[in-house]
Amino acid sequence: MNIIFMGTPEFAVPSLRMLVEEGYNIVAVVTQPDRPKGRKKLMTPSPVKVEAERHQIPVYQPQRMRDPAATDVIAAYKPDLIVTAAYGQILPKSVLTIPQLGCINIHGSLLPLYRGGAPIQYAIMNGELKTGITIMYMAEGLDTGDMISSNEISIEDADDAGTLFDKLSIVGANLLKQTLPDLIAGRCAAIPQNDLEATYARVISRANELINWSNSSIQIFNHIRALRPWPGAYTLWNNEVLKVWACLKPEDIVKDDNKESHMEAGMVIGLSPVGIVVATGDGTVTITEVQPAGKTRMSVSEFMKNGRLTIGTVLSGGV
Repeated sequence: MNIIFMGTPEFAVPSLRMLVEEGYNIVAVVTQPDRPKGRKKLMTPSPVKVEAERHQIPVYQPQRMRDPAATDVIAAYKPDLIVTAAYGQILPKSVLTIPQLGCINIHGSLLPLYRGGAPIQYAIMNGELKTGITIMYMAEGLDTGDMISSNEISIEDADDAGTLFDKLSIVGANLLKQTLPDLIAGRCAAIPQNDLEATYARVISRANELINWSNSSIQIFNHIRALRPWPGAYTLWNNEVLKVWACLKPEDIVKDDNKESHMEAGMVIGLSPVGIVVATGDGTVTITEVQPAGKTRMSVSEFMKNGRLTIGTVLSGGV
């Protein structure tokens, strides 16, 4: 049986590796084109391309999967099944109809929740206590296809987008390993999604990264860890970007409708070697790691060596 695997980031690597280790016939790997990376903008292959080349698997990197030429290339491999995991492009109907067993996707949420390109980040940002992997048949809509199998895991307070990506990449590979034999044998039921329960996780934009200090302390805590290690939450200080990489989890915050006027949201109200205490919509958060414009990430104690912030400083944020 011929399988084409489509994926791009580290999230997809464990699934590709599992297919190779289990002896499946991977006739080609499709991944995004090499991109410039780092300060020197060196052209860098995707993690999936690196893994494919380790196993001498042919790699195809179309600029646009909707290009008819891309469909011709895919069809020429005569795939019986296409497996995707965070590929990064929408497959047109002309590709979806090629393999006799269909196209399946390893999606990083419990569908129909968090359809779209950033399900892991939004699950953390919205304070979810659990998430998981859903393997689904691909359709022309945005993650609307019938579900095949799923596996749930907890989201811990210590998790950020990076740790959850790592956990879910392993869950996805294991679930694919369990699911494929039944799928190939025709024993998998296709379970329609309930569109009325659907939520969406659009790709993170620059506007999504700006901290809104008027939000609750727990919302800000979740916002910061949802965007770590990439792209990072930020605030504005002296009209420059100040990335905020970490803060302590607020404990038992009680909304105070009678707080004094000097507790303006975004105002620095405390400084210590532990962190910068900032007023929020319902209390405070303590920032522990930052990155000033043009600098590297640093602890607050290092940041404060030159007395960079003073009590009463107001950090600007979104609304």
